[in-house]
Amino acid sequence: MNQKIHQSDIESHPDFDGHEKVVSTQSDTLRAIIAVHNTRLGPGVGGCRMFPYPSHQDALADVLKLSRGMTYKSALAGLTMGGGKAVIIGDPSRDKTRDMLLAMGDFVESLQGRYITAEDSGTGVADIAVIRERTRYVPGLPEGEASHKDPSPVTALGVFVGITEAVKYRHDSDLRGIRVAIQGVGNVGFHLARMLVEAGAIVTVADINQKKVARAVAELGVTSLPIEDILTADVDLLSPCALGGAINIHNIDAIRAGIIAGAANNQLQSLATGRALLDRGLLYAPDYLVNAGGVIDIHYQRVGDYSEATVRDHVMQISGKLREIFKMSDREQKPTNEVADRMAEAVFIGERNAA
Repeated sequence: MNQKIHQSDIESHPDFDGHEKVVSTQSDTLRAIIAVHNTRLGPGVGGCRMFPYPSHQDALADVLKLSRGMTYKSALAGLTMGGGKAVIIGDPSRDKTRDMLLAMGDFVESLQGRYITAEDSGTGVADIAVIRERTRYVPGLPEGEASHKDPSPVTALGVFVGITEAVKYRHDSDLRGIRVAIQGVGNVGFHLARMLVEAGAIVTVADINQKKVARAVAELGVTSLPIEDILTADVDLLSPCALGGAINIHNIDAIRAGIIAGAANNQLQSLATGRALLDRGLLYAPDYLVNAGGVIDIHYQRVGDYSEATVRDHVMQISGKLREIFKMSDREQKPTNEVADRMAEAVFIGERNAA
């Protein structure tokens, strides 16, 4: 079933970062790639994304970036897990079938625990339940509770904690009256918008899916903007909660928000983007720190010591780590993403190698 990607294609790829294992499968039922970046702290854990990638190379680029980010995310969150990711090539609204999900379970199982999967963009709790029929390597709650818990609300909580800390650091205030623009109101973005509204923020949303926008407007009382205008909205804080690469050196000058903090993975197109944000005076909350709530939740599902109070206490620690990064960035005049990378590398590589 498995078809290896040519090793030369992997190692020469610009997003290859010493990944431990990258495998693909292509059949009439399933086209997918799994990448395991680093397992020094534990098995590679990361969601299974389904997306209609234009090409196999686009899918490879995404899974390499995402799996690397999971290593850094787990390390900075203090978890005994490494980084991995899976991508399924296909349109989740049209191509998803039970047979495809079962085949994905077989694919995950073939790595014998080196990779543990969960839901991501394009997959949900119901999909993971089907995948779990064919693999042991899906996090779950103790017997007698729901077999697998949706981590989206906990991810949103972590982003909310990060936003609260960033606003306090930059403006020395709470969220009342703070204008926030959210790009993407899917599972995480919607929960985040609700928390922000309840805290007194003035929220504007956008999404390529107008049904999601309509739901947020109707249920939360937020306002909306066309998707092409949300990044340049006249707000205090921009929260990217869609796919990665939203912030790049070509659109930074048009961003009017003074703070960027959101749920999307790989928000910055490159390291140079982080430097450009610093030079412009924009405060960036590293994405893999503030969106770590979901993987923290998955960690406690996996180790079998799950309680909502324990998970919440761990997520609240995002605040202190983020403030430490902000202070170090100001002191050293280094971009926050570079500071966060260095801190994470000190955990999963070691102080000597990360220095």
